[in-house]
Amino acid sequence: MKEVTPKTRNILSNVNPPSELPSFITANVATAGTESVPPSATSSNPAAIVDDSAKKDETEPFIPTKFSPAIPASKDTSQFTAEQAMAAAGVLPAEPIPEPVGRDFANMILNPEPVAAALSPITQGGSALFGWMKGAVSGSGILQKVAEKAKSSVDTIVTTLDPQMKEYINSGGDTEVIVASDKDDKVRPVREAFQNVFGKATIIGLPAQAVGIAAQPVGFAAGLKGAEHRINSIRAENPRVDDHLPVVAVENFVVELFPEQWFEAGAIVLFDYAKNILLKTVTQMTPIPLPVIAALQADTPDDYVLKDTGFATTVGSVMARNLNTSHTEWHRSYTSVSRSEMILTAAKTIATLYKRAVLDYEHTVAAAAGTASQQDPMQVDSSVITGGGGGHGPEPAE
Repeated sequence: MKEVTPKTRNILSNVNPPSELPSFITANVATAGTESVPPSATSSNPAAIVDDSAKKDETEPFIPTKFSPAIPASKDTSQFTAEQAMAAAGVLPAEPIPEPVGRDFANMILNPEPVAAALSPITQGGSALFGWMKGAVSGSGILQKVAEKAKSSVDTIVTTLDPQMKEYINSGGDTEVIVASDKDDKVRPVREAFQNVFGKATIIGLPAQAVGIAAQPVGFAAGLKGAEHRINSIRAENPRVDDHLPVVAVENFVVELFPEQWFEAGAIVLFDYAKNILLKTVTQMTPIPLPVIAALQADTPDDYVLKDTGFATTVGSVMARNLNTSHTEWHRSYTSVSRSEMILTAAKTIATLYKRAVLDYEHTVAAAAGTASQQDPMQVDSSVITGGGGGHGPEPAE
């Protein structure tokens, strides 16, 4: 008996065939003035369907509109006023409309008194508006502050792009100071300090020597004496320096503050002969290794003439040789703080103290002048009173 192998059926054979999709196309609605076409006629004659649809698109592109004006066209509205136009349209105004102003402004006559009375609170000198404007343009007003701020911003941009321009921008003013040295690491920080304090100042560096002081002063007294000798030297030898110009001198020295602990610092002295102002300060101290001091003592011969004031060799030369750097950069290499930065900080102190001293001097002079001016009229009045009481005139001057 032969076995019948069952046929393998596809899994999709059990899926029913798709049903007809629903149609969302609505039937043609007969419009007014047109005749509906039966379905039999459309199915038998396809060309008629195309013609009818084309005609329908041509006859019904949009719903026509008709404009109906509120005012009939038969009426001439060119000469209507606002009230007449609204009355013709059947609209009643909520409030009476004022009469239009005539356009002949040339013949108008204005009374200036009401206008002046209305503007008087604004135009008067003591008014708030004009008072604010007067204060804004005055010497300490807002406009001047804005201008100063703008100038400061421009100067900052220029000096940032070219730092050397700071010397020329901030030069000038009433303050002029002489530095008793022509070395840039001394003149530049003094200039920056005074221009920072005074705003504008002219700083000039001139060469000067500390006569009678050792090459490396030792102790505070020797440092101050070296700075004073520089000031006296430049005032005596340079005709550019007169009694009315303050002079600043910087003298570096070493000192043993603690047993076997030496430090290097700079003495800064300012002297103004005309105002009798003498100021002194000291820069930041730098510790010096003891072997360097031993080397300085060894390099100073016993017959050195100025041995009582210090060493024959400077500490900068020995430190620069040991650090393998220049004579003016050994501070930065050794402590990360340059010599100019140390002088700048101390010079700002000197400049600030000098500014205060100058103000005190000016106040003292002004007070003395005021006292003298008050005494003179009293003397005249007493002489007149004395002469009038005695019946005689003032005695002649001898």
